[in-house]
Amino acid sequence: MLAIKQHLFNQFKLYSTVSISLILSLFLLMIRVKLSHSFFYLFLIWNLFLALIPFAITSYLATLQNTNKIMVTLWFGLWLLFLPNAPYIVTDLIHLRLNVNTFLWLDILVVTTFACTGLLLFYISILDMKTILKTYATKTTRNYIVTVLLFLSSFGVYLGRFLRYNSWEILSNPKYLILDIFNIISQPVHHKKAWIFTIVFGLFLNIGFRVFQPLYYKQLKA
Repeated sequence: MLAIKQHLFNQFKLYSTVSISLILSLFLLMIRVKLSHSFFYLFLIWNLFLALIPFAITSYLATLQNTNKIMVTLWFGLWLLFLPNAPYIVTDLIHLRLNVNTFLWLDILVVTTFACTGLLLFYISILDMKTILKTYATKTTRNYIVTVLLFLSSFGVYLGRFLRYNSWEILSNPKYLILDIFNIISQPVHHKKAWIFTIVFGLFLNIGFRVFQPLYYKQLKA
């Protein structure tokens, strides 16, 4: 408990920023519900909850003083399973094409704010995991791992958005998930859309990460 309190104190500014972003997202959504009398975008709350899971995992691991490789590996696997849920919210912008009311400007603000919050949670979680792996890998290796993770997350977003898989289906429905992944990898010509999305969205996540990383470390030193 003492370690958790110390961690929260050290990261007060960071968690304050996250809290403000979460509150703003929910506040704008409630305004949208009030003005439009529609609950259409309430699914964003669930998506944001899923985005919080990897953030919560790395925040918890950061408070632990004694960890071993087996424990870190198990947590890493669970974390990786839920990680794509954070940048997935960016693709919720696709729902704007269904807009039929006069509050398009508000819908853009709502979805964009949720997407930015998801990316904030995503990048913080990635950087926290990079720090956690400091004991087990060199700086160069960790940089390579982060790059791979960003592209894997992009692929995970594709599986969720276009093939409609959920994180827990690796346990509840692994057969078809693994089969689809195998087909995409082994038959790239027949799955151009998957490869193009993974590469382009992965580059987007990588560029965003390179911009966010120095700002993150600057904030920690402030």
